[in-house]
Amino acid sequence: MDTLAVVMEEPRRLAMRRLALKPAGPDDVVVEVNVSGISTGTERLLWDGRMPHFPGLGYPLVPGYESVGQIVDAGEAALDRIGQRVFVPGSSHFIDARGLFGGAARTLIAPAARTVALPDGLGDEGVLLSLAATAYHAITGGTAPDLIVGHGTLGRLLLRLTEAMGAERPTVWETNPVRRHGVAIHPDADDRWDYRSIYDASGAEDLMDFLVARLARSGEIVLAGFYEARVSFAFPAAFMREARFRIAAEFRPEDVVAVTALIEAGRLSLDGLITHRMAASEANDAYPTAFGDPACLKMILDWRNCA
Repeated sequence: MDTLAVVMEEPRRLAMRRLALKPAGPDDVVVEVNVSGISTGTERLLWDGRMPHFPGLGYPLVPGYESVGQIVDAGEAALDRIGQRVFVPGSSHFIDARGLFGGAARTLIAPAARTVALPDGLGDEGVLLSLAATAYHAITGGTAPDLIVGHGTLGRLLLRLTEAMGAERPTVWETNPVRRHGVAIHPDADDRWDYRSIYDASGAEDLMDFLVARLARSGEIVLAGFYEARVSFAFPAAFMREARFRIAAEFRPEDVVAVTALIEAGRLSLDGLITHRMAASEANDAYPTAFGDPACLKMILDWRNCA
């Protein structure tokens, strides 16, 4: 079996090519992908060649960890999953490219346990389950935010989930006027200096001193984004506030299940977050747009007309 896939051959060089696939095992499913998302965090770092080293990371690689499609075949232990529409957080079954992420392909093979059946009525927005699960994982790891820094896709999901989980609506900061949408404010317009829980969804590692200054005593800063460079802060100000720092790591399968339940219950909407769409064959245009256009919250690649 093989598949058409987006392959990052090296930084800033993409190719659409066919890759051989390792055979599916008894617990695996074969998914025909409809759409896959482009992450403006980790995938931007892969695109630029600035991604910090992780075991298994290297080029050529298949990017992406946000795919939605239909299970068309399965191993003997997962035959009951055939026909389901599912979310797939990537695959490692490629023979001729690395699959540390591995979601941007027409056909994916993955363990059935890593796929999540989509609720009825949830269409292409299902690609957002990974980001929603990331936001959920951050919030359930501590106290809900009363300040969110960044009004991109992750920041908006943090806001929606905070409200869906019954907490008070937090303040949202955004320096880019294109992304404020009457919800976020510029930090300079905020005169509050006693936030208990600040969630940074900007990925800007040079903000820590600025955020510490806005904390209440014993307040917490949650690093919800992904940072390519060293994160540091001046100790005296953090000491005076007895500041706490928490890193929200990768989401877990149970976070995806919990977010899916919130969607099914009508408490969480993923509407309005997919702003751009291109055919997968236009990947060489889609990736620069996703990373360079501030109006692009989420770009998805459509695989439905790809052979």
